Amino acid sequence: MNGLSCNELCCLFCCPPFPSRIAAKLAFLPPEATYSFVSDETGNKYTLHLTEKAEWQYSQRELDCIEVFMTRTSRGNRIPCAMVRCCPNAKYTLLFSHGNAVDLGQMTSFYIGLGSRINCNIFSYDYSGYGRASGKPSEKNMYADVEAAWQALRARYGISPENIILYGQSIGTVPTVDLASRYEVGAVILHSALTSGMRVAFPQTKRTWFFDAFPSIDKVSKITSPVLVIHGTDDEVIDFSHGLAIYERCPRAVEPLWVEGAGHNDVELFGQYLERLKQFITMELVN
Repeated sequence: MNGLSCNELCCLFCCPPFPSRIAAKLAFLPPEATYSFVSDETGNKYTLHLTEKAEWQYSQRELDCIEVFMTRTSRGNRIPCAMVRCCPNAKYTLLFSHGNAVDLGQMTSFYIGLGSRINCNIFSYDYSGYGRASGKPSEKNMYADVEAAWQALRARYGISPENIILYGQSIGTVPTVDLASRYEVGAVILHSALTSGMRVAFPQTKRTWFFDAFPSIDKVSKITSPVLVIHGTDDEVIDFSHGLAIYERCPRAVEPLWVEGAGHNDVELFGQYLERLKQFITMELVN
């Protein structure tokens, strides 16, 4: 999500400002797919195969803990899903909506490391048009994608809502907030969240226009679950003010994590990131 050029600004306001058009201009950067799903003889079971585009190749032990499958959204797209079993006795499963310009092939190594450190399993999916998902990226598709992932997680694994933590990072906070505003869950984690598309492109925006994309700021007040907000104070993509605004609007927000000196893509490298997650999941949610 970068600032807009003069030419893009003209297009934005001279053309009909439909939310899907704003979303496409501001947000979606699907990378070249870094993985494929290889089916067995029956065609019903898949295994994850990483291409040479992936930055990290897994050991067989790591591959054995990743179960992958496809599911269909209400808008007709087929999206890949992955269950990363990090801990055999995990109480919580994170439904993780990842950030921009990455896909499941790039993220699963992070999921293995994160889940094993915070004692959670992680379930994730690719947005329409990302990785091996069909369709094109759009705001409406993104909401249908997270709903399909939620339904697949519930139906396939029988996990109760109170044992699910919704985790959204960057653009992934958009579907996370939408889902969390409609279902009560164990908890919600919003990492580098944006308030709305227009507010990212035009920081002086004070209200939500009818054509705005990703209006998360208007949905967070409907979240009834505990919410942990995480944001870097030096975020160069989604300004720190977005995290503050989201935090102030959440009815059940817990103590946030403001990572001093962190940007948009390096929050996880700071020690307090894991410390805060562990405290939230193992102590605050239990109590």
